[in-house]
Amino acid sequence: MLATPSAKSTACPLELPTAAISIKGHSLTVELAATPAARVCGLSQRSKLAPDHGMLFIFPDSRPRSFWMKDTYIPLSIAYMNDSGRIIRIRDMVPLQVDRQYASNGPASYALEVNQGWFQDNGIEVGDVVEMNLPLVLDIR
Repeated sequence: MLATPSAKSTACPLELPTAAISIKGHSLTVELAATPAARVCGLSQRSKLAPDHGMLFIFPDSRPRSFWMKDTYIPLSIAYMNDSGRIIRIRDMVPLQVDRQYASNGPASYALEVNQGWFQDNGIEVGDVVEMNLPLVLDIR
């Protein structure tokens, strides 16, 4: 799938490419956060996330990761994936928490944020593989 710009967020006016991904036959449309600015912005300051949508954080290397929920109003679930797209950890995250880190507990090349409960509702578990149809040209920094 070719990358297309997504709607601008009022807090983070970045136009991010989107892609279609799937896990165990369940499809998601994700914004691709592949640059430092996009990863810092993430889903912060947004009031909602459409059903079956999310944000895929893409990193240039594989190492332990952690996220927090500063300025994030949406209850989210996060899945960390290794460089093969295999889920190594899933966590539910509490909105607006700044004193808690949600760690991958192992090297991760990707992190996928979705509405809280999406993984559980769709039977997605640690060990499942995320099928990613990413753009051939993607600036990963």
